[in-house]
Amino acid sequence: MKDVHLIAADTYWLGGSDRRLALFENLFPIPRGVSYNSYLILDEKTLLLDTVDSAVAQPWLENLTALLAGRPLDYLVISHMEPDHCAQIARLTALWPDLKLVVNAKTCPMLRQFFGTDWPDRQEVVAEGSTLSTGRHTLRFAMAPMVHWPEVMVSFDEATGALYTADGFGTFGALDGAVFADQVNFERDWLDDARRYYANIVGKYGASVQGLLKKAAALPVKMLCPLHGPIWRKDLDWFLEKYDRWSRWQPEGSGVMVVYGSMYGNTARAAELFAGLLAEGGAEDLRVYDASITPVSHLIGEAFRCKQIVLACPTYNGGVYPAIEAFVNDMKALALQGRTFALLENGSWAPAAARLLRPSLEAMKNTTVLEPVVTIRGALQEDQMEQLTALRDAVLAGC
Repeated sequence: MKDVHLIAADTYWLGGSDRRLALFENLFPIPRGVSYNSYLILDEKTLLLDTVDSAVAQPWLENLTALLAGRPLDYLVISHMEPDHCAQIARLTALWPDLKLVVNAKTCPMLRQFFGTDWPDRQEVVAEGSTLSTGRHTLRFAMAPMVHWPEVMVSFDEATGALYTADGFGTFGALDGAVFADQVNFERDWLDDARRYYANIVGKYGASVQGLLKKAAALPVKMLCPLHGPIWRKDLDWFLEKYDRWSRWQPEGSGVMVVYGSMYGNTARAAELFAGLLAEGGAEDLRVYDASITPVSHLIGEAFRCKQIVLACPTYNGGVYPAIEAFVNDMKALALQGRTFALLENGSWAPAAARLLRPSLEAMKNTTVLEPVVTIRGALQEDQMEQLTALRDAVLAGC
């Protein structure tokens, strides 16, 4: 009994979904779990593209053995050396003594780091433009450094048009039986997780992603086969456009997100009132988030989507409220750019949040900090409505 899917001629998906893992990379909440994808080509020679995380290794290995049906595994393509994809390499080399490891020059040092050896007598070293034939199928290799590790490479099957993309074009979320994006309502059920995955895992490396997109555009790609999430065989241009936009840090429309930190509710009330003013003024794509409750990875995903970001922040111990500070630090670390910020600060005796936030925001490329900055001292007062309205109008002017 095999849990596998034929996805193209001679080509099978075999992988697994982990619904128990709470935090991807022990950082990012994944309430819908995550999938680990692996692909097998059964040709005159057999070729496996990547292994899986230890959490799903046993059923995956049973599926692999069943598909091979007594044949040896001839090649293992190592696209990416993160442990959720390379964890089973040593196991496979022990099971199939003649297995060749298809690697590039940057893979080998990492093999030694993780396994103590790079199996020098088993290497099939490839570089940009190299090809490998298994019989009916020919794989062409392209390097994709920093999408999102330096050793990453992608593989294009000239026979099927499948582009095996490593962590590129992946998404959070366990697979619910279906392995193709067109078998689910991707825009409704998966897009937010795909964006959050991109923004937090790959988001810093937009220039590298642009390089990969250019290489993909030069190939007759019919399928995108990532290591996480569903496979794309239809409407590829729709998803490629998302990646093009995200990797240029371009927002998806004119959305506004209001993010607040609040100890006793006063900053929260001001943020909610400001959001109401925005809605009354015509803002349609509007979201409000409590930074203390919403995981930073979710805020980052929204920051990649939205055009304008309103920060409502108290002063805390003479500095920036920690939850807001963490969000801003992550935006900087992921090189977010081209956004417009509006600031509401609160401080009962020495408000400093806006003054401290401004240098960090202005250090991001092509950002604008709107005027006026609204300063609250404890609780919002009626006579500050004119200031709030002026800031609201400045935000709406950019929608």
